[in-house]
Amino acid sequence: MKKFLIIANWKLNGNFYFINKNINLIKKKIDNLLSFCDLSIAPPYLYISYINNFLKNTSISLTAQNVDIHTEGSFTGEISINMLKDVGVKYVIIGHSERRLYHNEDNNLISKKFILIKNNGLIPIICLGETEKQKEQNQTEKVCIQQINNILENSNINILNKTIIAYEPIWAIGSGKSANINEIEKIILYIKKYIASLDAKIAENIYFLYGGSVNYSNLDIFLKKKIINGLLVGKASLTTENFISLVKKAEKIINSLNRS
Repeated sequence: MKKFLIIANWKLNGNFYFINKNINLIKKKIDNLLSFCDLSIAPPYLYISYINNFLKNTSISLTAQNVDIHTEGSFTGEISINMLKDVGVKYVIIGHSERRLYHNEDNNLISKKFILIKNNGLIPIICLGETEKQKEQNQTEKVCIQQINNILENSNINILNKTIIAYEPIWAIGSGKSANINEIEKIILYIKKYIASLDAKIAENIYFLYGGSVNYSNLDIFLKKKIINGLLVGKASLTTENFISLVKKAEKIINSLNRS
């Protein structure tokens, strides 16, 4: 049985005070309770190594928010895949709408990052999603599949094996509005069926996440859809007491669903 994956994406937030207080709190109140969920923290780069010292001998993993396509050289300000491996990272988020929007990252660059991450033994989390305009024009499926095809054009179907696809409608991120659950299910199922048409076994080995204004109050609707294997949690992960409650709620709901 797949464990439900919850990733706390801190984005550009946090400091030593926040980490010292909250990582210890998460360890104390969550680590020993995780039976049905896997938990990963995605802090700013600067704190990854520091947090890794806190998380040793726990079941909580580390996620990087980005990576460069180069492994070394004169690339000021960048972080390589080897550096991420060196400090204990397990997952790497790529293709997030904020990277696409503010850093002009296109599908071709993101596909190179995906392949680099996979070929170096870490697990890529590629974010797919549509803008509000694309949604209004009924282009969601086309946009998401094109982002996958860019990866396949630079590699082959095997590169998708045991990776993570996060559906994140761009218009929902940070807006306080999450997509309609039936729409989410429809889009993820469409993506999965498309991959299954190329290789059914690989489609079953992919984790499908949802991200976009996920919080304690709307958590239930995502957990009850079997097509959704996890969540990317942004703003709701920054208030630690509330985030702990969110993870505990997920554990309780999944346990109940497994028994029913």
